[in-house]
Amino acid sequence: MRVLAAMSGGVDSAVAAARAVEAGHEVVGVHLALSAKPGTLRTGARGCCTVEDAHDARRAADLLGIPFYVWDFAERFTEEVVEDFVAEYAAGRTPNPCLRCNERIKFEALLDKAIALGFDAVCTGHYARLSTVDGEIELRRSADDGKDQSYVLASLTTDQLRHAMFPLGDSTKTAVRAEAAERGLGVAEKPDSHDICFIPDGDTRKFLGDRLGEHAGLLVDDETGAVLGRHAGVHGFTVGQRKGLGIDAPAPDGRPRYVLALEPVSGTVRVGAADRLAVDRIVATRPVWPSGQPLGGAQGPVECVAQVRAHGGISPAVAELVDGEVVVQLREPLKGVAPGQAVALYRTDAAAGDLVLGSATITTTG
Repeated sequence: MRVLAAMSGGVDSAVAAARAVEAGHEVVGVHLALSAKPGTLRTGARGCCTVEDAHDARRAADLLGIPFYVWDFAERFTEEVVEDFVAEYAAGRTPNPCLRCNERIKFEALLDKAIALGFDAVCTGHYARLSTVDGEIELRRSADDGKDQSYVLASLTTDQLRHAMFPLGDSTKTAVRAEAAERGLGVAEKPDSHDICFIPDGDTRKFLGDRLGEHAGLLVDDETGAVLGRHAGVHGFTVGQRKGLGIDAPAPDGRPRYVLALEPVSGTVRVGAADRLAVDRIVATRPVWPSGQPLGGAQGPVECVAQVRAHGGISPAVAELVDGEVVVQLREPLKGVAPGQAVALYRTDAAAGDLVLGSATITTTG
């Protein structure tokens, strides 16, 4: 097969590309330039897609003996990821930019271009597994639970997954680093990227404030209705937030307060005790089913596992489709679940690992 290897400059994508070469595929490496001003992305080990990362990716491609290119996706990234991120916060929702990047950039824009150029698949360093059963594609958790990235891939369509390769799905991170060292890849010990790549200093509130300006509102006790303070905009908060609320007076019981809900129209931020964060019901819209079958083809309610964050936020659940929306009843309440997040649904299969049933965007909780 002709394979386009997306090479971020990290150890995972380098080893994934190496395995694709070793498997006998015709591999071409590509690094995505996601900013017109690379200095606005994180530098060093804290981010991804920087100039340094492009150099690391090129060196890995040279070692593997494969052609290498840098493709400019900066405009598309700004529109699909950065502007979406800002708009979601302005609407009082909490987006996941990494999920959106995978969905809109790596497996839409990149994959579309790859197929147009005659490639059969895009290879990435994601930790997830793909299999085909009776002609149907299946997305499953990786063998390394601590690195599993199926949550941020659960919004991919059947067709996108048919053109995807995840060579690291059966490996652990420790094994991948050891393999990189054995292959002589200079990124073997390079730290993992983290945080949001397009916010250079990590100050999300300032980043949003610079773009959205000030929209004053009130901080309100959700239980009593008492006004506790003022703020410069709901975009500076997210459900579950504890620090930086700007409330001077402690709660009557001395317990810390958390953000419980955001009301962008009125500018109200509702806060309260931690136990009021717990929700056991989620309603989500715009579902995507990796296998092409809603809820794995089941009729009626389905016993499953729901996950609301990339790492953590997991509960046994019952899910069903109601008028096109996914209604999830959690067996164990979860805290800090916010509109805008994705809920991924899994079916537990002890023999083959957790199977991704689908993903949808959370609209309300209760």
